[in-house]
Amino acid sequence: MFKAVLIEKTDAGGQVVRQCSLAEDQLPPGDVTVRVEWSTLNYKDALALTGRGPILRAWPMIPGVDFAGTVEHSSHPGLVAGQSVVLNGWGVGERHWGGLAERARVPGEWLIPLPAALSTRQAMALGTAGYTAMLCVRALVKQGVTPKSGPVVVTGASGGVGSVAVMLLSRLGYQVTAVTGHPEEEPTLRDLGASDILPRQALLQLTRPLEKARWAGAVDVAGGAMLAAVCASIQLQGVVTACGLAGGMEFPATVAPFILRGVTLVGIDSVQCPREERLAAWQQLSELIDLEKLDGIVKEIPLSDVQKAASDLLDGHIRGRVVVRLDAPTDAG
Repeated sequence: MFKAVLIEKTDAGGQVVRQCSLAEDQLPPGDVTVRVEWSTLNYKDALALTGRGPILRAWPMIPGVDFAGTVEHSSHPGLVAGQSVVLNGWGVGERHWGGLAERARVPGEWLIPLPAALSTRQAMALGTAGYTAMLCVRALVKQGVTPKSGPVVVTGASGGVGSVAVMLLSRLGYQVTAVTGHPEEEPTLRDLGASDILPRQALLQLTRPLEKARWAGAVDVAGGAMLAAVCASIQLQGVVTACGLAGGMEFPATVAPFILRGVTLVGIDSVQCPREERLAAWQQLSELIDLEKLDGIVKEIPLSDVQKAASDLLDGHIRGRVVVRLDAPTDAG
């Protein structure tokens, strides 16, 4: 038996969330069974746990879009028992039982061997947020944005993706402007490497089709009016990576930045990202991340606290990263 958070649909069309014990033979199909040691709480998980967004595609569901742990059983040729692995995306926690449980069973091709430099706890301190931030940074580099190109801007900088993006970009030598709606987070953001802090409202006030060209690149986690303002403020031949929709699905922009300044908008999909890019992203994360600074933006909670933490996250009361401890006593430090 193993402990899990289970979301079930009610006859009235609502949902109920409970912590329960399940048998391993209840796990969904897959050729690898993982003893989950750490998971994390992402924006999608919070929407699923609170019922505030239509995230779930199957019922009942164990939420948790990522996890890290140790292979217990494997019939997959590339994975063996005792190996440390990490998983992000692939519909886990939405269509396939996810990481907020002590056990998970998944297809082996969804799993990435954990880089030797990272513990399973550190992998989830990064989680999908850190992995997505790395995909954004890699896309900027691939599109030719270098530290010499000019400053870069990161929206939602106090959140999981944003805080890791600030850290990574600074480590690579970029001058980073961090956009946040939480002015009290300025000391933390500067410690992560931000050169400048911009209040969220100041950016949202930029509503013209073209604004003053300020940044060579951007990592946007918000979407909506925030993404439109960022695009309008990018320099000639600049690049914007878009990976989130916390500010809304709409994109109230014009074509002006794209046809008058040659701005490139790059979408970042962390869920269906090809395996080779995942491997490269996780390896680069393990080489670039400052583990001491990472630990400074992490809050650890037990499985029993995830529902309350989900509400706190959506209500803006949580900064940085939340890791969920399952059965990883050796990784607690």
